[in-house]
Amino acid sequence: MKDEELKNLKADKVVDARGTSCPGPLLAAKRSIAEIPVGGTMVVLSSDPGTNRDIPLWAKKMGYEYLGTVEEPGYWRIFVKKTK
Repeated sequence: MKDEELKNLKADKVVDARGTSCPGPLLAAKRSIAEIPVGGTMVVLSSDPGTNRDIPLWAKKMGYEYLGTVEEPGYWRIFVKKTK
């Protein structure tokens, strides 16, 4: 998805992991994905650059869809769709 589409996407769950370092944001995402329905979208807010690699790899491994990342001042918004 394009940045503009992601910015306007309504997430079912927002996981604010800013200020935590690896593996904090990934662990928070793993816990939170269970709270959203299949077809729902989760956005992880993270200030840790490693999360930009970790979340897409985890999503692929779990069979979820990584939608993209939007860079904001001081953090990233990483979007994942729960597909199963």
